[in-house]
Amino acid sequence: MTETINNESVEILIVGAGPAGSVAAALLRQQGRQVLVIEREQFPRFSIGESLLPQSMAYLEQAGMLRAVVEAGFQFKNGAAFMRDGCYTDFDFRDKYTDGWGTTYQVQRADFDHILAREAERFGAEVRYRHEVLDIALGQGANGGARVSVKAPDGAQYVVDAGFILDASGFGRILPRLLKLETPSNFPVRGAIFTHVQDGIRSGFDRNKIRVTVHPKHCNVWFWTIPFAAGRCSLGVVAETSFLDRYQGTPTERLRAIVAEEPSLSGLLANADWDTPARQIVGYSANVDKLWGQGYALLGNAGEFLDPVFSSGVTIAFKSASLAAAALERQFKGEQVDWQADYGVPLRRGVDTFRAFVESWYAGGFQKIIFHEQKQPDVKRMISSILAGYAWDQNNPLVKETSRRLAALEALCTPA
Repeated sequence: MTETINNESVEILIVGAGPAGSVAAALLRQQGRQVLVIEREQFPRFSIGESLLPQSMAYLEQAGMLRAVVEAGFQFKNGAAFMRDGCYTDFDFRDKYTDGWGTTYQVQRADFDHILAREAERFGAEVRYRHEVLDIALGQGANGGARVSVKAPDGAQYVVDAGFILDASGFGRILPRLLKLETPSNFPVRGAIFTHVQDGIRSGFDRNKIRVTVHPKHCNVWFWTIPFAAGRCSLGVVAETSFLDRYQGTPTERLRAIVAEEPSLSGLLANADWDTPARQIVGYSANVDKLWGQGYALLGNAGEFLDPVFSSGVTIAFKSASLAAAALERQFKGEQVDWQADYGVPLRRGVDTFRAFVESWYAGGFQKIIFHEQKQPDVKRMISSILAGYAWDQNNPLVKETSRRLAALEALCTPA
């Protein structure tokens, strides 16, 4: 029989110690709240999504974690580069429409996430690794909160009564699954095959920028090359599953075969040591019908994940943590909080901006814009701001009316 430990209570329970959960924990501890973080894995653990956006730096600064990240020695990043059919273009994030950070880092997520979790602990949050949430019963806990069943590493089960729950479980999507909040994504089912390599790149590569390379025959197939310190990089391909299924063999063999089809990328990696087995994920895009409810809010990927093409995942995670912490601060002060107006609407506003750019990328329209030979400097700076993560800046015309203005730009960049 499974042993059950006595109940305990906590003001705020956070499910997941990834970027969203750790930043939220630090912000809430600065408010004096009691915070417990339940994390299924043991850190450090591998995670994909290594290229940060400069907007993220403001949230790390707000959470008091910036110094720890800066001192970790990650690869400096100041922009993004794009390659298609031998045509190269890039964006320097320091030259952008929106004021704010213009530089950031490319990070090995195992180390980066562990640093953030340790910083959350430094602020006084309790993080329990290898503990798994089994069930959440909203409204069944003490004082109307949630009753959460948890399994400890030794198999023993215990119950936590939580005044409020923040689901930062990422692709685990604990609350969306338990509460049946998931809705179909409007994106086709795509997959990614990826690895880390000792890249052996000797020249022709700006290590201060992520490089996105478009497949020579398929505009909706692309590769990421994310340089790390010490001559390593993250490498992956993203495509609809029907395309990836054409290739046979191990994930490493399949990835190498697809890379070989793109001359500039295969040439860049000619001396690479493929020393890490590749992995594959499929069907990562996700959506929910609401981002909050009575006694809970969904953070980061637990709520919605669009696509990795513009590296927006960690920035959205941090934004959600910041908005949720601000709403909870008011709520604990006894103020009336409209979670839809104060959390759901503002979070989706930036997500929808990113969504419009992702849709335009895969349809080929945004590619026409960024590879156009005659770029208007002001328009390029507006685009640079969004690629740098400033998708919530309503002063940027490309944020305020994203779809309409992207369509107008595409029309201007399409040959008659």
